[in-house]
Amino acid sequence: MAGGPIGVFDSGVGGLTVVRAIHSALPGESIVYFGDTARVPYGIKGADTIRRYSLEDLSFLLRFKPKLVVVACNTASAAALEYLKTRTDIPVIGVIDPGAAAAAAASKTGRIGVIATEATVASKAYERAILARRADAKIIQKACPLFVPMVEEGRIEGEIVDLVVQDYIGGLVPLGVDTLVLGCTHYPVLKPVISKVTGDAFKIVDSAEETANAVKGTIAERGLTDRAQRNGMEFFASDNPERFQRLAALFLGTTPCSVTLVKPEEFFAGAN
Repeated sequence: MAGGPIGVFDSGVGGLTVVRAIHSALPGESIVYFGDTARVPYGIKGADTIRRYSLEDLSFLLRFKPKLVVVACNTASAAALEYLKTRTDIPVIGVIDPGAAAAAAASKTGRIGVIATEATVASKAYERAILARRADAKIIQKACPLFVPMVEEGRIEGEIVDLVVQDYIGGLVPLGVDTLVLGCTHYPVLKPVISKVTGDAFKIVDSAEETANAVKGTIAERGLTDRAQRNGMEFFASDNPERFQRLAALFLGTTPCSVTLVKPEEFFAGAN
């Protein structure tokens, strides 16, 4: 399967930061991305529903005979990753473990901040993953519910954005946090503002970049490098491909050539 693409899915457009990081780390690899924009957000759904949706996403990507699949959604990674691994023989990589491992290794004090959506914070998935690697760690989690709508409205800089970021993150500095995990795939878009607010106080761990590193390592270990250097990207969405394409310019730094709408009868067929 060395010639197959890297499959990536997310509940919406946030996983495009993972695509960007993978493309940067592995510019010769092809990528197929599916955004389940018809059913976003996953974070408000029950665990059984998230597993079912995630299996359907995986089943769609398996049509392209990928070499591996990335679950570029924190909610799906927390609720469905281990289940998905039982449904295919190819590697399935989530976004939580790579970021947690990097944070555990980077922190000098063991005081690690995690900013994420309310659902991811409530799941305690990052807390468990970090503590599994560093039992002495003290994890301070902070939900930042305004970050996602700000990014999706294209508000990624300016006074209002600075104030919102300061309000959410400024309080972590006095707590002695020395490492900050961006625990949502939307948040890397705000990294310049976050870095401006934190200054040198934190080591920032970008879960998208760490996931790309995990993908690169897995491909190297399993001898899955695409020697043909196909370097193509395909994008699929289950609703409103026009909006997806518009947001992709923000997340990727360029607009994809096309976004294909996946009709429900195509998308839901075959997953069981």
